[in-house]
Formats: sequence, structure tokens, C-alpha cells
Amino acid sequence: MSEIPLTTIVGSATFAVGVVFGWAARASEFCTMGALSDMVLMGDRRRLRAWVLAMAVALLGSQALQAAGLVNLGKSIYLGPSIPWAGAILGGLMFGYGMTLSGGCGAKTLVRLGGGNLKSLVVMLVVGLFATMTLKGLLAMERIALEQATNLSPARLGAADSGLPALLAGTGLPEAAARLLCVLALAGGALAWCLRDADFRAARGKIAGALVIGLCIPAGWAVTGILGADEFDPVALASFSFIAPMGDGLIYLMTYTGSTINFGIAAVGGVIAGSFLAARLSGSFAVEGFADADDMLRHLAGGALMGTGGVLAMGCTIGQGLSGLSTLSLTSFLALAAIILGGILGLRSLEEGGLLPGLRALLRR
Repeated sequence: MSEIPLTTIVGSATFAVGVVFGWAARASEFCTMGALSDMVLMGDRRRLRAWVLAMAVALLGSQALQAAGLVNLGKSIYLGPSIPWAGAILGGLMFGYGMTLSGGCGAKTLVRLGGGNLKSLVVMLVVGLFATMTLKGLLAMERIALEQATNLSPARLGAADSGLPALLAGTGLPEAAARLLCVLALAGGALAWCLRDADFRAARGKIAGALVIGLCIPAGWAVTGILGADEFDPVALASFSFIAPMGDGLIYLMTYTGSTINFGIAAVGGVIAGSFLAARLSGSFAVEGFADADDMLRHLAGGALMGTGGVLAMGCTIGQGLSGLSTLSLTSFLALAAIILGGILGLRSLEEGGLLPGLRALLRR
């Protein structure tokens, strides 16, 4: 009997966690863009508190794995040998603006697709195309040039890596104490802010969804860092992020017989499947298409911005906002702040008519 390849084992476990993620996200209406929209347009912060709660849970769970010596978060892409601050800021702004045009971030796109939204299928294809172009295609040279011109070495800040604990340790504070201080301050402050609101405490479905989604992040680290550990050929340490994996997933579908599944590809499939199951069982599954040409144009533009911006920023609202922040990466904080700002600017722009008139005029020339 042949031995099951490690990539297959990890891929299967990842798919299962992705199903849980997709189910929870659909059932609880977990959405970063929706949270910003509720806050900016209606003054309702319940979904934003749910997102912050998920971040706190992801941070606590991931740092617990690190403290126990079960995973080494220093091997993740978020704690690399440089701080890509320009890409994080520019890409984050692009991604945040793009997600307002396309009706949701990368995770929401997959969740909506699982529920029958064909607009999200088009967005996913465009995101995957532009993400791959930015990683290793037409836009790759420009991305590399930006990184080479602006990337900052942590050593210039007196730090061993780009994480907040290392930066604080550069001031003379022991790194273990610095890490504990960061975790307590960030997670403790986030939990206090979330639970102080009576309306949010009464929203049990949103709380449950946030807890489950938050726990999916350390589950991802555990799948790749523990289950995927191999002395000779370890699986790359990773957790949930959806922009580059959409491009990888498209390539995988087209080159299946000569390709190997990875964490991101399996996660994308799992989230779609989980959302599909939740939609079918709740009776909310419905096929939906574009309302008109303007609707399609807006989604195409949003997908292009998300695909390019997500790669420049090295992640999306989940990749940088939950997985990245759980490693205490400075780059993740920069990217998330830029994504939020881009999202707010996008919402304000849509209120004022958006980019569509200008895009139409450009296309008609």
C-alpha cells in the first residue's frame, strides 16, 4: 500500500478547516467590508466588533502555539527579512478601495460564490488573474522594483525581524517580555472594546462566528506547522489568506495532473464548499448575476485592484488582518491600516457616484 503524500494530508485537513471557515462566515455574516460599511454609513459597529474579536482570538491562539514551541511563526512570510512598507501601504489602499467596488474582500467573494453569486465568480477570476500577473507576470517587474527601492531592513531599526516584539526588544526590553506585553495589550484591549457594548454582547451569532473564524487562524498554523512538519521536506508555514491562492487555484485547475495542492488552494476550495453547504441548508442559496453593465464594470475594476493590491500588500483583510496580525508583524499593521483607509475612501466615493462615470468615459474614447 502506497504512503499518502504529506501534501495530500495537509490539503485534506486544510480543506476541512476551510469548510468550517466558510460555514461560519456565511452563517454569521462575517465581512470586513460589510463591517466598515455598517460603521461608516449606519453607525453600527457590531460587525466591526465581531471582526476585532476574531483578530483577538487569532492572536491569542497563534501566540499560544508559538509559546508552546509547536510552531515557529518566524518562518511565516509576515516576519520576513525586510519590511515592505511601501507595498503594504500602496497595496492596502488599492485592496481596500477595490473591495468596496466588488462588494467584499477576498474571503467574502468566496463566501458569496458558495451562495450562488455569479458576480463573485467573475471577481474571483479577475482577482486570480491580476494576482498572478503581479506575482510573476506582466506586473511582476514593477512590483520587484518597488520592493527593491523601498524595503526596509529591520536591522536599521535595531530589530532582529519585522515583528513588534523584536522592535521593542531593540529598546532593551527582553523579547519574551516584549511579546507578552504586545499580546496582552492588543488582545486585552480588543476584547475589552468588543465586550463593553451591550448590543454586541446580545449578538450571539456574530460572537460565535467571530470565535470560530478566529480559531481557524491558529488551526491553519497548526495544520502546516505541526501536521505538515517533515524533517526533509516540510510544508511551508501558512494560514488563511485568499488573494494569491485564488491565482494558484486557477493554475491548479488548469494543470492538475502536473501540480501539487498547497494550503492556499485547499483553503479556497474549503471556504467555497463551506459557504455552499451553509447556504443550501439554510435555504438561502440563490443564483445572482449582474444588474447591468455598470454593475459588471464596477466588479471588474474592484477585482483588478484587489488582485494587484493584495499581492503588493502581501495579503488581504484575512491574510494580513488576521493571519498576519497574529504573528505581530509590523507590516501587517501597516497593511491593515491602509486597507481600512482604502475601504473608507471607497465607501465615500461610492456615495458620491464612484469611479464609474470616469471609467465609462475612458472606455468610450
